Parts: sequence; C-alpha cells; structure tokens
Amino acid sequence: MTSEWDDSQHWEASWWGTCINTYGEEEKQLHYVKKMSLDLKHDSQGPFVDLQGKSVLDIGGGPVSFLLKCRNRGKAVVIDPCDYPKWIDERYKIANIEYRRIRGEDIDTSEVYDEVWIYNVLQHVEDPAKIVANARKVSKLIRVFDWLEISGIGHPQHLLEPKMNEWFGGFGKVERGNGGKEYSGIFLGDHYEK
Repeated sequence: MTSEWDDSQHWEASWWGTCINTYGEEEKQLHYVKKMSLDLKHDSQGPFVDLQGKSVLDIGGGPVSFLLKCRNRGKAVVIDPCDYPKWIDERYKIANIEYRRIRGEDIDTSEVYDEVWIYNVLQHVEDPAKIVANARKVSKLIRVFDWLEISGIGHPQHLLEPKMNEWFGGFGKVERGNGGKEYSGIFLGDHYEK
C-alpha cells in the first residue's frame, strides 16, 4: 500500500468522523441506487429495495451501506478498509450483514454473489482495475455508480470513461449531475447465467 492511499484513508475516516450524522451521504445514495437501476420503493419506514433473496457484496459500503435499507436479503456482505467507530461493526451485526474491514483489492475470489455493488468508491482506492477484476470474478451482476474526473486529497484515482468501460467490459452511461460527471451501469460478472 502506498502512503498516498494511507493518507486518503485517514482523510476519509476524518470526513466521516463519528458517523453520527450520515444523512448527506445517505441522501446521495438514493440517487446512486436509482442510477444503478435498483427498484427503489418507499413506505412509512422510508426508502428500501426488496432484494428477493439475492446475495449482495457491497464493495466500499462504508458505515452506512445501502444494504441497511434492503429487505429480503440473501447473504449480505460489506467490505471497507476504513477505520470507522466500533459501533458500526455492531450495527451491521444486528442487521445480519457481515462486515469485513478489508480492501476491495483483497476480496476472497472463491465466493460468488448474485450482485456486487460499487458506488462512490473507485476514486478512493489504490487499484481500481484490480477491484473491478475481483468484482467480476465473484459476481453474476455488477451494479455501478461512480464519479469521473475527480481527484485530490481522499481521491487518489482520476477515473476516466474509457478505462471504466475497459475494466467493466462494457459501456457505462455518462452524464452530468449536480456533483459532477457521473458513470453508471449494470455489467455482467463471470458467473452470469445466460
């Protein structure tokens, strides 16, 4: 791991702070989920997605993975290497979501999931190509939302559309949003069943 990546992780942990007020990020997730073509519903408890028993690996899900707002989950796993407060681990445990404090570059590629989710992640990592390769190895389907052409402290990767298309093996949708240039799409993993 590079010192730039370590510096970015410290910046990210500082940005989240105590993780007490995560409303802003959770509000952005509603946008990401729509762009990832998940069927977002609302009821008296708030927004949710019915996973209909599907297993999901959320790469870089952070302290408030959208899996917390999903119903009828199959196996649910969140991986994120950042050093969040310990109570985050307990929250995931209570929600029956496995939380692994590892990098996307270090995924156990012997496991298989119905879906892998990657949202607002790849500009924060050390090796985005390896993470996408790992995601493809463990998935039937990959849902993606990320920001292009952002860089700076906490964002060591300057993501570009051609590279993203190359890594995912297809063409993502690119459009201008309020936060900048958006990249989204659904891509086939190595375990996709035709």
